[in-house]
Formats: sequence, structure tokens, C-alpha cells
Amino acid sequence: MYHFKLTITNLKTTEIIAYKEKIDSTRLPQHIAIIMDGNGRWAKAQGKHRIFGHKNGVKAVREVTEGCAEIGVKYLTLYAFSTENWNRPKTEVSALMQLLFLTIGKEIKTLQKNNIRLNVIGHINDLPESNRKALQEVMEATKNNTRMTLTLALSYGSREEIAEAVRKMAADYKDGKISMQEITQETIGAHLYTHDMPDPELMIRTSGEHRISNFLLWQMAYTELYFTEKFWPEFERNDLFKAIYDFQHRERRFGMISEQLKEQETTND
Repeated sequence: MYHFKLTITNLKTTEIIAYKEKIDSTRLPQHIAIIMDGNGRWAKAQGKHRIFGHKNGVKAVREVTEGCAEIGVKYLTLYAFSTENWNRPKTEVSALMQLLFLTIGKEIKTLQKNNIRLNVIGHINDLPESNRKALQEVMEATKNNTRMTLTLALSYGSREEIAEAVRKMAADYKDGKISMQEITQETIGAHLYTHDMPDPELMIRTSGEHRISNFLLWQMAYTELYFTEKFWPEFERNDLFKAIYDFQHRERRFGMISEQLKEQETTND
């Protein structure tokens, strides 16, 4: 059994090199966001319960997190549990919360070893107390880590995030802290959960679905979207590198035309 596992590892290493070596390390996206989709459908295809898929999805989280840290990505945000996910069957939600609790405890050594800081966005108070406590402990333990920030979007919904930002700005205006003219795009960004990180440059969604599902709506105004047919438990480090390689071969115009971008590049050179 030990020799079999070793063989598989060697094969995966060869696969990783295929795309990793093609990546331009000077043009990495600073921030990658991922919608981890397809756990339940993958489990169903195996003839298993949905929670089996969620358990196997943890391996993909580890692969992607370590892969991002390995090549120098500074921010990784994973859509782990949306506000809408509370509407799923209670047995699945309960199992997910238990899995989250167990995973956080096991992964703290990995985070520390890789110098990764854990961050959480969303309505954390909606989570069970044991989960909140475990998250707070890991965030406190990793707060000084500097290699990469891993953000879990838990009980998160982007529309509610924006509504909350509007309420905060309205309160500031009422208290005379800001004027109407001071409410700008930058002001709105400063009131979002992600105020201390750059907007994502690349968003990856697994399982073949082509939508963003109430995830970072404001922040993804100019994000490059990458969709793969693979279910999340099948997503490996080489798949991450392939998505980054694809990202690096896109022309990001931000409303301009190609000629303008070339002029900018010439000026910068």
C-alpha cells in the first residue's frame, strides 16, 4: 500500500511541472477567488452521500492553498458556505458545520508550516459557537503569518455585504462623519469585508456551472473568470496552475482598446 501511494505522488509531481513551469512568475494574480462547486454531484456519481463529496473536497482545499503559496499568490479567497446554503437540508448543514470544525483543527499545522494567515468574511455570528471559537483561535494563532492570506467566505452573500456597507455609510453620514460628496467607489470599497485586500484578478469555478452565485459582486467588476468541468474534489494543484496559465494569456483591457494598452506598456518600458 505504501509503494502504491508513492507511485501516485510521483505521477502527480510530473503533472504539476507541466503547467507550473509555463507560468510567468512576474505576472501572477495577487488575489484568486474560487467557487468550490460540485462536491454533492461528484459524490452522487460515486454512489455516495453528499457529505462524502464535502469530505473529499478538503483535499482540494489543501492542494490549492499550498499551490498558491508555493508560487507566490498573496491572497486566496474560497467560497465555502453561502447565506443561501442555510436553506439546504438540516442534516447536510449540520454535517458541513461538523466537517468545518474538524478540518480547521487539523489544518492549523499546515497553515503555520506554510506561513499562511487565516481570515474569514461573512456573517460569522450565524455559525455554531464551536465553529466560531475554532475559527477565532486559528485566526489569532496565524495573524502574524505573512506569506499568504487564506480567506474563507462563510455564511457569506455579496448582496448583503453591499447592503451592510450602505447602512454603515448612511450611519456615518447621519453622524456627520462623511459628506455626500465623499461617498465614492473607494468609500464603498473601504466598507466591504474585503477592504484590506486587493480585488480578485482571477475567479475559478469548478463543476461546469457558469455563474458567480452572489460571490464578491462589487469586487469582481474586472475579474477574469475561469470555468472548468471538473468537480471540486477532482481539482488538483496542476488544475490551479493551468487556470493561472490561462489567465496570463488574456488581454485585460479595463475598458480600453488593445492599442492603448500597448502604448502604456511602451511608456512603462
